[in-house]
Amino acid sequence: MAKVLINKIVAPRTALQASPRPFVYRDRLLHCDGVDLDTLATEYGTPLYVYSAEQISHRLQLFEEAFANRPHTLCYAVKANSSLAILRLLAKQGAGFDIVSGGELERVRRAYKLALGRVVFSGVGKQVWEIDAALTAGILLFNVESEAELHLLAERAESLGKVARFALRVNPDVFAETHPYISTGLSEHKFGIDIKAARSIYRKASKLKWLDAAGVSVHIGSQIRKVEPFAAAVARVTSLIAELRRDGHDIRYIDAGGGLGIDYGATAFDPAKQVVKYAAALTKGLGSETAHLLLEPGRFIVAQAGALLTRVLYVKKNDTKTFVITDAGMNDLIRPALYHAHHEIIPVKQASGKATLTADVVGPVCESGDFFARDRVLASVKPGDLVVLLDAGAYGMSQSSNYNSRTRPAEVLVDGDEVRLIRRRETMRDLLGPEVL
Repeated sequence: MAKVLINKIVAPRTALQASPRPFVYRDRLLHCDGVDLDTLATEYGTPLYVYSAEQISHRLQLFEEAFANRPHTLCYAVKANSSLAILRLLAKQGAGFDIVSGGELERVRRAYKLALGRVVFSGVGKQVWEIDAALTAGILLFNVESEAELHLLAERAESLGKVARFALRVNPDVFAETHPYISTGLSEHKFGIDIKAARSIYRKASKLKWLDAAGVSVHIGSQIRKVEPFAAAVARVTSLIAELRRDGHDIRYIDAGGGLGIDYGATAFDPAKQVVKYAAALTKGLGSETAHLLLEPGRFIVAQAGALLTRVLYVKKNDTKTFVITDAGMNDLIRPALYHAHHEIIPVKQASGKATLTADVVGPVCESGDFFARDRVLASVKPGDLVVLLDAGAYGMSQSSNYNSRTRPAEVLVDGDEVRLIRRRETMRDLLGPEVL
């Protein structure tokens, strides 16, 4: 689609590097890089997802710089935000991809076919058609999560006459301080294989000619702010790799997973410093290990580059309780309802005064769980005002739904002072199209 030029104010690169978010006020009007959000709402309507291409590229570069001294590939976690335009943006800068479904594989193909050789396929429930599609595409690595999956992979590889490179995703039983729904590194979780059983499974796999035991994989969870658990998990994996090499396996890859967290609040947050700390922790855990390092960040790359723009419909009072009702709902951004996740909520137009209100910010969906914030102190708003939910670039649109038969938002990608519509707003025709009477 054609690029639209809006308000030619280009944010200086130094300002972007100094801030964890690309959303800043200029003359009391909120901008994403060089574009004001009031104009975006007029042009594209609300609810609307807005992303900064510069911020996404900058986050990718932070990882590239931090790991420049060792062989590595950054495999962006597609599930965080699977927009074709964002995948293409990352792929053109050399990123690979971490996928968890055949649908995500097809997204990578559509976005940038040349990146298929930089794909790792994770997930506990791979189906035959998905395995076949990935083998045919020539992906880099299968992260295998059970013995049953490994046997199926061997069968499909033999059937297609293609050798399947794989890594067992081992469970290091490392505790990560995060929400229980997004913790994955303990023995009680469905993910991975007990690290104590891995050596025996690799030994069995070595007898299957269509399998290539190329690596070991680990992933302990998501939104992890402390780096020490990453070091502990990688250290356990490197010990396993040493044993596997002594057993005769040619291990060339170590997949450290993703999970590096961001700060969703208003406190100071330095993404560059966080990536440096993360790199130092992994380097410590790796020790003298020289295998090619695979990294799977998702949230850290896109979350703070995106925001959900929404318009206030009503301000309602029930006795002592105030509700700010917006045209976005839990079907557009489910994180607060699902995880009680925090998103900063700010007005697009700054008022000259400092008036505030304490309110629940809610949507129109017919659920009591349809909320973005409870008892939040906000700048005073009125019907018709625009507000923004920050840090919504990850697990926003990718987890959206049509609940209550609501159409999903449009998405735009801002690049300096240029805006590109990367997903049009759904219509009722889109909503009802797959159904049959």
